[in-house]
Amino acid sequence: MAAAVATAADTATSRWRARPAYRPGASVRVRISAAVALLVTLALAGAGAIVYAVESQRLEEQVVAEIDQELAELAKLQENGLNPDTGRPFDSVGVMLDTFLARNVPDDNEILVSWYDGRPVKASPQEAFAGTTLFRDTAEPLITEGGSTRIDVPGYGEALVTVQPVRSSTEDGALVIVTYLEESRGELRDTMRTYAIVALLSLLLVTAAAAWLSGRLLAPLRVLRETADDISESDLARRLPVTGNDDITALTRTFNGMLDRLEAAFVGQREFLDDAGHELRTPLTVLRGHLELLDTGSPEEVAETRALLLEETDRMARLVGDLILLAKSDRPDFLRLRPVDLAALTADVLAKARGLGDRDWVLDETAEVQVRGDEQRLTQALLQLTDNAVKHTRPGDTIAVGSSYDGDQARLWVRDTGPGVPPDQREHIFERFGRAAVSPGDEGFGLGLSIVSAIARSHGGSVAVEDAPPQGARFVIILPVPATAPPEEDPWPAS
Repeated sequence: MAAAVATAADTATSRWRARPAYRPGASVRVRISAAVALLVTLALAGAGAIVYAVESQRLEEQVVAEIDQELAELAKLQENGLNPDTGRPFDSVGVMLDTFLARNVPDDNEILVSWYDGRPVKASPQEAFAGTTLFRDTAEPLITEGGSTRIDVPGYGEALVTVQPVRSSTEDGALVIVTYLEESRGELRDTMRTYAIVALLSLLLVTAAAAWLSGRLLAPLRVLRETADDISESDLARRLPVTGNDDITALTRTFNGMLDRLEAAFVGQREFLDDAGHELRTPLTVLRGHLELLDTGSPEEVAETRALLLEETDRMARLVGDLILLAKSDRPDFLRLRPVDLAALTADVLAKARGLGDRDWVLDETAEVQVRGDEQRLTQALLQLTDNAVKHTRPGDTIAVGSSYDGDQARLWVRDTGPGVPPDQREHIFERFGRAAVSPGDEGFGLGLSIVSAIARSHGGSVAVEDAPPQGARFVIILPVPATAPPEEDPWPAS
């Protein structure tokens, strides 16, 4: 049995040490920085694409507006019909077109061409006339009907050719407007190139800021991981520093609370294994000693040793049973919850307890209330308390059982007129293998009151000991009673 306890301890230690292998990968900080960089890149790229599309459309509209302005001025001159230089009507379409070219200054990306007598005659600016051959074949089909078309001019890029026919009774002509689009588009490309440089610098700054800020925010998580790596089965005392008041701080507090519970659980486990090993070692030593010294040739000694071994075996079986019960107290199926009538439970426990010893058994009072609990477990706890009271009293002493209800809590108690429990031992006696003064003939293991405490805790309550007037001790099980009882199929809050 002691070997089994040692094996259990070794198994718990090996499970603690068997941590999964850590596989390095991209850290959260890197992933956050990459995500921010990607989002900023998409946002800047999208904004650049929208700006480029809007500006391209604006440039197209500006070009069309400039052409419309030129055509409107031509239409005004044609409608007036008078030569501004002479004040007389135009002699011909050619004269009107040449006059229009002389009085209008084209934009830097424009060429104005007068077309009559079946050919281009003049251009503004004049030095661009030599280049009219590049778009002559394109403009000629439009002279009669007018219109616009786009061509690709070698060395100049895309150009918009617009033809506006001009007619008189004797001759026809046209105004040809050639607008080079590459210049304005080049300016737009220069602007977008500047935008790309600024966007790239902004992306680098935002990514660096995101990396710095995420590093500061995730610093408690790194400390948490490092602390978790440093914690071993022999050192659970380390805690994380708590600073700030955000979600990370809340996680730090939660982690520290988990460490508190783990430390308490490991300390309790070690104490339990040590105490269980100590308690089991004595009967095992007794069994081994008697078996080694047994004279098999003496029937009397064999019978005596047999009786002693059976007694020690029963004692170990009782200890193992109590340990199993304590282990089951943490399981959800430890309790079978249903409504329990406290008045009937109190009277029933008193009737069962009368056979435990020659005492003055008394019923203090009963609570006319129903609580949700496990009747068998509550009976077991009260009988354990009455058995404990019998061990610490003498024949003729008083042992009382009672229950009460104050609207919020139900109380079940066992009172005796024995020597009582010293105040400095009242917490210790509810621990596993914790014992106060031991009465003569008491062969218990110090697990009875810890079982009572486990049953109370599984019901969401507690157990305490207090002085009983005029003398003795009163052990009280306190059970919470909700204002509105939950449905029968709902679990007890602490089960």
